[in-house]
Order: sequence, then structure tokens, then C-alpha cells
Amino acid sequence: MHTDPETLDVIAVGAHPDDVEIGCGGTLAILATLGFRIGIVDLTDGEPTPRSSGPAERLAEAAAAAKVLGVVHREQLGFENRRLFDCFEVRVALAKVFRRHRPRLVLGMGDKTPLASPDHAQAVAITEAAVFYSRLTKWDDIFEGLPVHTVPVLMNYFLSATVPSIPVGHWPLVVDIAGALDAKIEAIACYASQFPPEKSNVFARVRSSADVIGTMGGCSAGELLAGTRMPCTTNLLSLLFPFDSIL
Repeated sequence: MHTDPETLDVIAVGAHPDDVEIGCGGTLAILATLGFRIGIVDLTDGEPTPRSSGPAERLAEAAAAAKVLGVVHREQLGFENRRLFDCFEVRVALAKVFRRHRPRLVLGMGDKTPLASPDHAQAVAITEAAVFYSRLTKWDDIFEGLPVHTVPVLMNYFLSATVPSIPVGHWPLVVDIAGALDAKIEAIACYASQFPPEKSNVFARVRSSADVIGTMGGCSAGELLAGTRMPCTTNLLSLLFPFDSIL
């Protein structure tokens, strides 16, 4: 049980609103259903974009998507879309979020997206650096007295519409999202300014990707995560059959 109302079990970080929903929305929905406290951090507001009326519309869409997924906290850090760079200021801003909310798991973007926004590649480096900054001592002046926090686990999610290429030195993990795939699609659909009817093929691509990844992991729908540490357990059967205890 959480005694601090600010504490979050998981924080997922995206460059723009809708990144997290596309990459790991099903995972977040499953964890929220299981009673974990989930947060999302958007590094930018995602604007300008061709069909949106501006930041207020994107903020409302992000809030609606968070509600669909069961997310209890969402914030934007206010850095500029299209001009997001891995720099000291953004690293510290995100590390402050980690120190304040003390997550056990951080989910960050896993790779750059060729022919799409270069902000995504910057977000990879920013998140990794912020996890490191969060645990550094003797930096009270930079972090305004926020206590240090060591994030136990950092894992990556992917935006590829096909099976992603796992970065060298990372180990894959498939999350069974069969029970949350509809919620994931509904959350993405909250971004009506980004996915109008003429772009409805996006939803088919998300479902197809979940089908393929699920097949690889032995379930009907999956999301792919990856981390630099091999999965480790003392209870192999619990890892392989996670729902036995509640059947």
C-alpha cells in the first residue's frame, strides 16, 4: 500500500502525447487494472501539427487517453516539439519527476524512428540520463532538495508498426495485452486531431503489430519491451504462468 500519494509504481516517458499510448498503452492498462499506480510524462506538447488547433486540444486529448488507460498522473514538461534535444535542462527536469514520484519501473522509448520525428531519438538519451541523474548524490542545489531515487528497472518500448529491431545488448520481453488491446486502441483514438478518419489505417497497423508480437510470445496480442538486464526470477513457474494464482 502506498503511504505517499505522489508515489507511482510506473512512469512511461514519451517525446509527444500519443507516443506512450502507441508504444506501451496496453501494458499500462494491464498494470492499472492490477492496481498499480501509473504515470505518463510527455516531454513536449506535440505542437504544432497540421490538424490540431493547438496545445489546449492536445492536452485535452492526452487527458482523455490517460483516463482510458487508468493512468493516475500525467504531466508535460514543456519542452519544444521539433526542437527537443538531449541537454542538461531536460535531463534535470525529468530526473526531478523521478525523484518526486519514485517509480519502480520507468518505460522509455527504445530507438530512433527513421523518416519520423527526430525527437524520438532524443527522448531515448534523455530518459536514460534522467534515470542516472535521479540517483546522484551531492547535487541538492540542482534538485531543490528532492531526495535521490534509484530507479530499479528501466525498460524500453517501441513505435515501429512492424516487429522492432531490439537494440544491441537488450533482452526482449513480450507483455500479453490481449485483455487491454481494445483499451489501447480507444486511448489512441482519443487523439482525433492526429488520427482522423482518413488515417484510420493506423488502428489496423497497431492491431496487426500486436498480433505478430503476441504470436512470437505465445499469446493472442502482445507489446514488446526490452531492457539491458536479462529477466531474472526465483519462481520460474510464476514467471511463465503469471495468472495461475488468480484462476
